[in-house]
Amino acid sequence: MPFVELETSLPAERLPPGLPLKLCEATATILGKPAERVNVTVRSGMPMVLAGSAEPCAQLVVSSIGVVGSAEQNKQHSARFFDFLTAELGLGTERIVIRFYPLEPWQIGKNRTVMTFL
Repeated sequence: MPFVELETSLPAERLPPGLPLKLCEATATILGKPAERVNVTVRSGMPMVLAGSAEPCAQLVVSSIGVVGSAEQNKQHSARFFDFLTAELGLGTERIVIRFYPLEPWQIGKNRTVMTFL
């Protein structure tokens, strides 16, 4: 059950139509998870500074069970997420940062329990 949060200083009107759904589909493909399990949040117009500059930028946070737990995995994921984000947002790679967080099943609540028991 991946959670993906995109924050960008770009205003909403500069984002491509359907970005949350496109990011959901891209995440499912990149992480090898069903789209039905992917959760996406997109926040635009955020006041942000990246690498000391207030030029347009974006941060992506990717949290998931079992697929973001090693440098080798995240190196591959990073390249593919960067390809998606640069194409969709029109930002250079130097204006995007990605953070990966591995999750355990007991850290995600769903249907009045946690994923450990589902």
